[in-house]
Amino acid sequence: TKPLPFSVSHVEDAKNQSPLEETRLKYRVLDLRTKKMANNLKLRHQVIKCMRRFLEDEQGFTEIETPILTKSTPEGARDYLVPSRIHPGSWYALPQSPQLFKQMLMCAGFDRYYQLARCFRDEDLRADRQPEFTQLDLEMAFMDQNQIMHLSEDLLVKVFKDCANIELSKPFPRMTYDAAMSRYGTDRPDTRYDLRLHDISIHVKDCSFKVFADAVSDGGSVYCIRVPNGGRISNSKLKWPKGEVAKEAAAAGLAGLSFARLGADGTLEGAKPILEALEGDRANKIMEHIRMEPGDLLLFGAGPTRSIQTALGRLRCFIANTLGEMVDSDVQHTALWITDFPLMEWNEEQERYESVHHPFTAPHASDLSNLQNARAHAYDIVYNGVEIGGGSLRIYQREVQEKVFAAIGVSKMEAEEKFGYLLQCFDMGAPPHGGLALGIDRLVMLLCGASSIRDVIAFPKTTQAVCSLTHTPDPVPPSQLKELHIRLDQSKEPH
Repeated sequence: TKPLPFSVSHVEDAKNQSPLEETRLKYRVLDLRTKKMANNLKLRHQVIKCMRRFLEDEQGFTEIETPILTKSTPEGARDYLVPSRIHPGSWYALPQSPQLFKQMLMCAGFDRYYQLARCFRDEDLRADRQPEFTQLDLEMAFMDQNQIMHLSEDLLVKVFKDCANIELSKPFPRMTYDAAMSRYGTDRPDTRYDLRLHDISIHVKDCSFKVFADAVSDGGSVYCIRVPNGGRISNSKLKWPKGEVAKEAAAAGLAGLSFARLGADGTLEGAKPILEALEGDRANKIMEHIRMEPGDLLLFGAGPTRSIQTALGRLRCFIANTLGEMVDSDVQHTALWITDFPLMEWNEEQERYESVHHPFTAPHASDLSNLQNARAHAYDIVYNGVEIGGGSLRIYQREVQEKVFAAIGVSKMEAEEKFGYLLQCFDMGAPPHGGLALGIDRLVMLLCGASSIRDVIAFPKTTQAVCSLTHTPDPVPPSQLKELHIRLDQSKEPH
């Protein structure tokens, strides 16, 4: 027999270095023989089995499959397209989610639907993303947002306990999108550690430090992060632009990193411009506002509000990892809901508004008169700083749906052409409904402690969307292209 590309027993010895992932994916069958991969896939099976039993046996859900060859819908990513041989020039799209079909099932009277849905998105990949993935898809009629969230909590608590012996406490805390961005700089905060962001704009709006004062006068904000026992981070790490923390701040988008420390005697220490800006009662008000204690370090960011929040949010995570905050934390598992997302956001390139989630998300009834600034009945579930699922209440009335379409630049004619079948369902009577989708691959990755979803999928793609085992995608014979009425542009260079 030929020698193996790598030895399974060699891999399982912790003293030995694992083969490169490229080698593991190329010889995936051999890789699946290792105890680690076998356990990962068995855990995946247990998770799915647990979900099915809960939904079917305890909650009365019906599993219904929806089409794979379907129509393109706006989900935020590129579609994978499939040409039709029978209808030259026409194309199917692989579903990015079963969104419209599950809404139509609600109109058909199946008030508790679920499916382990295969979804496809042609987008740039990363460690926790694949071009094809599996999600637990749920849709429920005659249930409000609280009821949907409570049922989802019951499901997750059972899965975590039965499959990984992890205790999650109910009810999960809830936080609005605006609060999450203001406190943590992200809509998927890791709350196992503190290091919160603090808005100090009101205290520095007319101070002598031009960077702070100008940021506020231009409509932006000044935020800071309080790092307890800040002596753990030396001034050399904060020095712009070569310090370790300063480099991360620059990568996060900050134009500079100002900082100050509170000495053991209660005196503020830092660069002269900062101290002058905070002289008098300003420093006392800030220290009281953020509950600063001797030895604490303050890191400042100033500029457009959302940009500063996002940049400091990234810096917060970097500091937590650097200081081992998560390792030292007494809380190892946190799950929470993020709610009240914006319904729409402005697309600078296309100069129009677009849906933050998708255009079938219901706005708050009190915000219908101003959809561009409306809050959505949308909710994401976050576990240890990772989004593992999300959902929303849906629009179920034609007039509201058409109003949302108009706000994002979809005319009545275009709406009828693309979504007429859904609008007809609304005309025939649609119940109030909503749903949720949980990412199976990402959830299992977290439960088994893997660093990539490729380690919980039997035959995954690489970050280049290539299957190393079967060498796909690959060219097809000209005869097949001819049958599909496709001619390649040979002048184009392959990517």
